[in-house]
Amino acid sequence: MATAAQADSGGIFHWLDRSHTVAKPGFSRWLVPPAALCVHLCIGQVYAFSVFNLPMTRLIGITESAPDDWKLTELGWIFSIAIVFLGLSAAFTGTWLDRVGPRKAMFTAALCFGGGFLISALGVHLHQLWLVYLGYGVLGGCGLGLGYISPVKTLITWFPDRPGMATGMAIMGFGGGAMIASPLSVWLMQQFATPTHVGVMETFVVLGLVYIFFMMMGAVIVRVPPKGWAPEGYVAPAQPKKLVTTEHVHVDQALKTPQFYLLWGVLCLNVTAGIGVLGQASAMSQEMFPGQISAAAAAGFVGLLSLFNMVGRFFWASTSDHIGRRNTYMIFFALGMVLYAIVPWTGNIGSVALFVACYAVILSMYGGGFATIPAYLKDVFGTRYVGAIHGRLLTAWSAAGVFGPVLVNYIRQYQIDNGVPKADAYSVTMYIMAGLLLVGFALNWFMHPVHERHHMNPEDVDA
Repeated sequence: MATAAQADSGGIFHWLDRSHTVAKPGFSRWLVPPAALCVHLCIGQVYAFSVFNLPMTRLIGITESAPDDWKLTELGWIFSIAIVFLGLSAAFTGTWLDRVGPRKAMFTAALCFGGGFLISALGVHLHQLWLVYLGYGVLGGCGLGLGYISPVKTLITWFPDRPGMATGMAIMGFGGGAMIASPLSVWLMQQFATPTHVGVMETFVVLGLVYIFFMMMGAVIVRVPPKGWAPEGYVAPAQPKKLVTTEHVHVDQALKTPQFYLLWGVLCLNVTAGIGVLGQASAMSQEMFPGQISAAAAAGFVGLLSLFNMVGRFFWASTSDHIGRRNTYMIFFALGMVLYAIVPWTGNIGSVALFVACYAVILSMYGGGFATIPAYLKDVFGTRYVGAIHGRLLTAWSAAGVFGPVLVNYIRQYQIDNGVPKADAYSVTMYIMAGLLLVGFALNWFMHPVHERHHMNPEDVDA
């Protein structure tokens, strides 16, 4: 009886097993990027979560905040908790993902991310903020991390000839998810709003179900290539480039190499320089150009930055396939230093156009850094454990999510408290950002191949 029950259970869920995701002859590898996009376009919603903040301060008061309504300072923790658990879940589930394959990981991510919305809806209904922290912050954050890394190794394996382009296509979706989620969320709240409530709970329910559906679609579509598969006509380089290995490094062994920590610093510094600006772009543009940039124009500026963040992920990752990952990051840091140093000058001369152009390029490189790092890891550590290594490296994102906003917000406030006009309060911060990028340039400069003592034995690679 037990054997029959196990067989039935296996029959129901067998499609989640890695062995049942191996592509059949004739399967097109170009179906895998859309599968990854199904996940990344959904979890990219996290960048649009701020559209719920103000409505959630009026859940009781409806038109204005009541004494028992939640405060913005309390609601700000929802996003922070989600980003922290993104990094933690990516770090701790990477090895499991490598073992079970992308389908089971995407399936789990869908349940976590969509389920987080449903639990948060209950929290809104009961007016229990801890349930929202638990739902969107903890459970949803785990879905974010697992969904973010789930297609990476699969894409790199399907596209050995263009790994940067492949991961760039998927991670572009994460940057662009907010462009769909933001207007959709506002529209849904308007449809569900009544004189007695603001429509947040119903919107959470709809989004949770929609995201579960589309992420499940990605899980159904995704496939892994058969062992030994290669694109037609593809021949691996006989002489790999200096920083491109044909060997493999175990995830635990990767943590013992200086290369891992150099790349951790490279990603952290690149993200720190961009994420602080992204969070304060609207206020910064209005304060640096008082009377020239209105609130509506600032909102348009934020939208433009999101567009460049998204497009930069594909452009720079694809470019890295031709010029190399190390050289791509050299451009990020060198050009970024120049642009950050120029920003205060654009405010002094009152050039809005130059200010916008500087930040458009900066945000394209911010997004490009996210999209290029998986291929960089593949080049340095091989493909066998690249998903798990990528997951652990994303703790750099969690750290940068704290460093960046703190640098921008607290240094700005310190300047203002000491009598510096608001229009000039960001100058010191921009020069500090340029300095951080100089450190990142140095870390990237010291990148070199992993010593052969860290390489896996050939017989262990396929184990």
